[in-house]
Amino acid sequence: MHTPDKPRRAGRKARVTARAAPPVINPAPPGQIGGAYRPLTDTDLKAIFATALRLLAELGMGEVPDRLWADLTVAGAVDLGNARLGLPETLVKRAISLSAKEFALHGRDPARDIRVGGARVYFGTGGAAVNTLDLDSGLYRPSTLQDLHDFTRLQDTLDNVAWFTRCCIATDVPDNFDLDVNTAYALMRNTTKPVATAFTLAQHVAPIVRMFDIAGGGAGSFAKRPFVKAHISPVISPMRFGEDAVDVVYECIAHNIPMSCITAAQAGATAPATLAGFLAQSLAETLASLVMVNVISPGFPMVFSNWPLVIDLRSGAFAGGGGETTLLNAASAQLSNWLGLPSGVACSMTDAKAIDAQYGVEKGMTSLAAALAGGNLIYESSGMTASLLGASFEAFILDDDMHAMTYRALRGVEVNPENLGFETICAAVLGEGHFLGSNATYQAMERDYHYPKLADRAQPRAWADAGAMDAWARAQIRAREVLATHHPAYLIPAQDREIRAAFNIIG
Repeated sequence: MHTPDKPRRAGRKARVTARAAPPVINPAPPGQIGGAYRPLTDTDLKAIFATALRLLAELGMGEVPDRLWADLTVAGAVDLGNARLGLPETLVKRAISLSAKEFALHGRDPARDIRVGGARVYFGTGGAAVNTLDLDSGLYRPSTLQDLHDFTRLQDTLDNVAWFTRCCIATDVPDNFDLDVNTAYALMRNTTKPVATAFTLAQHVAPIVRMFDIAGGGAGSFAKRPFVKAHISPVISPMRFGEDAVDVVYECIAHNIPMSCITAAQAGATAPATLAGFLAQSLAETLASLVMVNVISPGFPMVFSNWPLVIDLRSGAFAGGGGETTLLNAASAQLSNWLGLPSGVACSMTDAKAIDAQYGVEKGMTSLAAALAGGNLIYESSGMTASLLGASFEAFILDDDMHAMTYRALRGVEVNPENLGFETICAAVLGEGHFLGSNATYQAMERDYHYPKLADRAQPRAWADAGAMDAWARAQIRAREVLATHHPAYLIPAQDREIRAAFNIIG
């Protein structure tokens, strides 16, 4: 009587076992489409842009280096007197029209390339933390070169971190050239994702490009397929250029290094406290960088990195979290996309020092808003804590799960006859009365659902029996596992020897 049921039970048990495993395919990988969140109306966008154009034309830019002054003047900039150079509306709009609207950020592994522009969203890293949250003590200590190596190889395993920029400063490397060299070396050795670095001085660029050529396979290989971009802040708020950074821009263009030109004004300090005024000035400053780059080399790949930052007006301290940061960076992404420019914004700059509720709220809100607004590259979004003064191994693990949730939200709901499932609903209602065993459920599980790697979904008793660990503890265990087992050597021995013979590689 029960014999026919045995194969059915065995088949069901096999299906349950299969479904307990996570899907092989990521249901929402990096590069999902944003842009649904629009904090600014069309009238707002036009008013902010008009004010930015007026600031550039009538107030102009100060402290313009001689070389740049000459190039901008030839292109149509106007001497306003008082050592300020005006950028007329026609010059700005011409730069926008000439600028690169989409381009590739290459990884040394082509499978890891990403394409910047449109409304595609990619979470990555950034920052220059001088402190690391120690895995053993749970307290902050000065960041070291070894930390940078460890952070780089840790993020190399994280699917939802699309590119990597040095997240901490090796405070144990005092010489600026050695610091730039060893930072670049850590990137080359430990990941093949698209990476970014910074150059303290222009004269550091050419020697370090030699390192990139070695890693890329020979002389001239890097310029043909640049797998590193530069982070540069050539405009200093309010409304002036920085000579050393401008020199780096010229040198990076000469060596075909894509760049993020980052404006990092702070509301109430180096820019107006009013959100509209802040957005106007910050947009003007980032447009000044765009004009500079496109006058030097029309169409050169530049990420329009307009990063609105906020201070706590009660104390003057930088505030990485909060509703204003959430809103301003989303608005910045919207403005950049409206202009058709590849956008970069900053988020997840939580002020929390520990991995706690404040950490989760500030990171989750700021990163989701920036993504929904369509920020192409969302910087600072992985691993950063303590108002960008700290970086955390546990935070990298937790943030990777957070990014997966955001990408899934961006993917949205696909409405089509198959997904509406009229026949599936009828079959379940008239059949077993549930959907647990249907092929449609299994297919949806594989295709549509994200299953977190770290979040705990166990019942309370099972959670208690497993040690009642919080997210920080689980993330710490996972970070230790990765650091103990993932030791990539993306430089072959011959490349490593050649680099070490040419540079002072520490460690």
